[in-house]
Amino acid sequence: MPSVFTWTVRVYYEDTDAGGIVYYANYLKFFERARTEWLRSLGIDQQTLRDEDGALFVVRNASVDYVASARLDDEVKLTLNVEKLGRASVEFDQQAWRGDTLLASADVRVGCIDAVTMRPRSLPDLAAAKMRAA
Repeated sequence: MPSVFTWTVRVYYEDTDAGGIVYYANYLKFFERARTEWLRSLGIDQQTLRDEDGALFVVRNASVDYVASARLDDEVKLTLNVEKLGRASVEFDQQAWRGDTLLASADVRVGCIDAVTMRPRSLPDLAAAKMRAA
């Protein structure tokens, strides 16, 4: 069974819309931050990947299902599970929870590109090995 990475965020005023709930697009930001923290937990620094390997991660596709609303000061638990690790991409299943309430779920595909040419390239070997080990 794949391991699930968990990271928690607090909802700030800037995350909410005029109705006082988390603006829908901000869930994409929360999911992005969880992916970044997952990489950090594996010892993968994105700036180092760019500087030393010439590799960048870009979102290729994201599909989000919004289920319930988060509000100001809520603590939101973000979960991340790697669904598929390819040669040049990673597919994630991500969820946002407030306690036992599912707020949003997303399927996100991230591709690896060359920082200079902006063309697809394989994942750096060390990063791919760390991802596989997780």
